[in-house]
Amino acid sequence: MAVGVQGEAGVGLGFGEVAGRVGKIRTAVESVIEGKSEAVRLALIVMLAEGHLLIEDVPGVGKTMLAKTLARAVDGTVRRVQFTPDLLPSDITGVSVYHQERREFEFVPGPVFANLLVGDEINRASPKTQSALLECMEERQVTVDGTTYPLERPFMVIATQNPVEMEGTYPLPEAQRDRFTARISMGYPSPSAELDMLDTHSRTSPLDSLAPAATVTEVRGLIETVRGVHTAPAVKQYAVDMVNATRNHPELRLGASPRATLQLVRAARARAALEEREYVLPDDLQALAVPVLAHRLLTTAEAQVERRRPEQIVSELVARLPVRG
Repeated sequence: MAVGVQGEAGVGLGFGEVAGRVGKIRTAVESVIEGKSEAVRLALIVMLAEGHLLIEDVPGVGKTMLAKTLARAVDGTVRRVQFTPDLLPSDITGVSVYHQERREFEFVPGPVFANLLVGDEINRASPKTQSALLECMEERQVTVDGTTYPLERPFMVIATQNPVEMEGTYPLPEAQRDRFTARISMGYPSPSAELDMLDTHSRTSPLDSLAPAATVTEVRGLIETVRGVHTAPAVKQYAVDMVNATRNHPELRLGASPRATLQLVRAARARAALEEREYVLPDDLQALAVPVLAHRLLTTAEAQVERRRPEQIVSELVARLPVRG
């Protein structure tokens, strides 16, 4: 077994230990979220990559339940915000309140000051409110009235959104979408999984009895180990080639950003660690290309008329791009 880096808990974590400890979290989450193994796996990869997750799908398929279950499985501070059209930026970041007796302002932290922020139906709030998350998602800090407050690590935003075609939704700004490491869809459950759900969820919610499978300190140690996964120069070049191909594609009017390249490599390291490898393979980049890149891309008008989706374009790019590494 390869030896990992030194974790915050003072214990050197091997990559086999990463897979084992994350496996416990995964088992806990899947005890509530049935039949969605790949969605759960991607959510855990994003957590280990120190990223943020966007879950997009129609109402009622378990988007919020996945977010809440992952939050419960990790014994950290969790806050949930229901995004609505009248939500204000200060409702998320916090506000300075003036005390008449002391004649001074005191900062009252908002729900963003947590290890895990669950943003429910994020695209039902106005773009102004959505933009309140930009600084905290990228820089892990919040600035209110000229004062900057650091956020506790790990910090992760798990946001759900309804398809933009539905009424009462605001499309997320490009800058906001780019800060989400990956976007996943839940999809409808299989008939057998839906039948099992009737037995497990009809009387009580299994989320109520879910016990944490990891502490915040353990998660920090896992993240530190994932940072030590080796990425060969050829594999890094393959990631750059993959992202650069989106910028030159005739059906795309907006390609992926350099931030996308960085997050693709980070996610690939997390995937490699879950496979008990101390190095990244091109297969890791290929497997993560669609969830990490597709939501950042904008198609041309001609591609929209032909109903060409970014997911299709990314899959085709990956299939024909020469492999490095």
